[in-house]
Amino acid sequence: MKMGSWILSAGILIVLVGRSVEGQAALPLPDQDDHCTSIAVGRLASTDGSVIASHDGCCANSRLHVVPAQDWPAGSTAPVHFGLQDVPPGSTFEHRGEVLGHIPQVPHTFAYLHTGYPQMNEHQLMIAESTLYQRPELARFADTGDQIMTIEQAQLFALQRCKTAREAVKLIGSLLEEYGFHTSCGPASEGLLICDPREVWVLEVASVPMTNWKRGSGIPGAVWAAQRIPDDHVVVLANTHIIRDIDLSKPDRYMGSANYKQAAIDMGWYDPASGEPFRFHEAYGSYPSDGQMSRMWLFTKTFAPGYRNRNGRDLDMGASDFYDPYHTRRFPSDYLPLSVKPDKPVSVRDVMAFQRSVFEGTPYDMTADYDWFVPDGKGGFVKSPLTTPFPSKDWRDLLDIPHNRQVARSTGGYGFVGQVRSWLPGWIGGKYWFYVSNQYVSTFAPVYAGVSEISPLYSTYNSETYQPDSAWWAVRAVFNVMHLRFKPFFDELRAWREPLEQRFFSEEKNIEDKALELYKKDPGQAQQFLTAYSREAMKEIVDRYHKFFWRCVAKGYSD
Repeated sequence: MKMGSWILSAGILIVLVGRSVEGQAALPLPDQDDHCTSIAVGRLASTDGSVIASHDGCCANSRLHVVPAQDWPAGSTAPVHFGLQDVPPGSTFEHRGEVLGHIPQVPHTFAYLHTGYPQMNEHQLMIAESTLYQRPELARFADTGDQIMTIEQAQLFALQRCKTAREAVKLIGSLLEEYGFHTSCGPASEGLLICDPREVWVLEVASVPMTNWKRGSGIPGAVWAAQRIPDDHVVVLANTHIIRDIDLSKPDRYMGSANYKQAAIDMGWYDPASGEPFRFHEAYGSYPSDGQMSRMWLFTKTFAPGYRNRNGRDLDMGASDFYDPYHTRRFPSDYLPLSVKPDKPVSVRDVMAFQRSVFEGTPYDMTADYDWFVPDGKGGFVKSPLTTPFPSKDWRDLLDIPHNRQVARSTGGYGFVGQVRSWLPGWIGGKYWFYVSNQYVSTFAPVYAGVSEISPLYSTYNSETYQPDSAWWAVRAVFNVMHLRFKPFFDELRAWREPLEQRFFSEEKNIEDKALELYKKDPGQAQQFLTAYSREAMKEIVDRYHKFFWRCVAKGYSD
């Protein structure tokens, strides 16, 4: 810990106290609870030509399942569910919440990996979600119209029916328009990063600005816009709208609902006579919060440290520039870019490292707070073994530590880093690195798009009771007990976790060469091989966490 950072943290606290006393007026913000951070890497921005995406801090439904491909008889219908994210504790996988309605079924649906937010199919279509925040006037609930289509249900239909990102954008947009956007995270809006081995699209959805929308009225049931990200760029969705200019005359780059601009004009949120350009995020989104801006800043600072904004300024966040780095709501709308070309190619492991970020070495680092420091017996100070990047509310109250939204969330359900590769068959080219609970402590398990089933360890989870046969509870138990002496326990965990993940990466080529050889002879044998490999890796991970838990219990804490 550098002394300069220690002084900066102390200064931040002083500023915070001063602000709370003075009671500075704040810009109007809706109530917000930041959730998922999702990023995507274009094929020309990655180290190997693959497209990469990630999603973290997801919902409670962390059970991973494979839904197989299926043929359907003519005239079939598909149910539209509400509650995919939050199935009742102890329920079976087949229980997916309340059925709000039905839509026509297609003759054949593709296999896909199913969680609370479904995310990858057998054709390497990949979707990452992030809850966004719209104007308070757009808040809609179940009793305010006929809308039935949640974003996660639309993702499910896209994975079952589409092979490309472009197809998925069009299908999701049409489903939301016809059946109405039904919010599943309170009054929030939604954003998706939709990827295939060639393209990355960002799609943003807001509620239609009317309180009693009716299907068949001729009015679209949602306001949405989509923009293709340049192939050599990276992009982040951190719970805030980012799409700006829209030009539907360029369908290779933009898509949107017919009412994407008119709805804002009708509500008085945009005046064409003003001479100002129409910007989607300003028309429908709320002002970014601290936790959103800090993650967007860290993303740009991590992958494009050479970036300069429109005024030629870099991304240094000294206290002199921002006054109070814990509360940074006064950014202009275009301070950070929609997407950015990284300074160097980005790998899967780079994305994993970002997902695990707790703002080390920045003004947002909660472990840098001076209250963590204790005398070292030599006239100096050292960090206490209790130091944690995830201080509970009790710890924050005791030590007077301001809370900051990390990228890694202490209370996450699950997350993934996905990779899709055009030069391999879908079953092998699509790879899904899956973690449960908290990614800072968890281990990424390798899962291929072509597996036929998931280890029961990763499809078992009851939020109300500990389960020894659940991967989520194995990781969560370790996370909980580590807080007896978090710093030394985490150093010990990292010492065995990093070689384990490195082994998964180092054996990747041999595994995939063998799978490709089998695939050319018999795809079924390749599927069996990949399924066995993923299940073995998952079991090894869970076994390691069980052993480490008891090691932490045995070591306990010092008097």
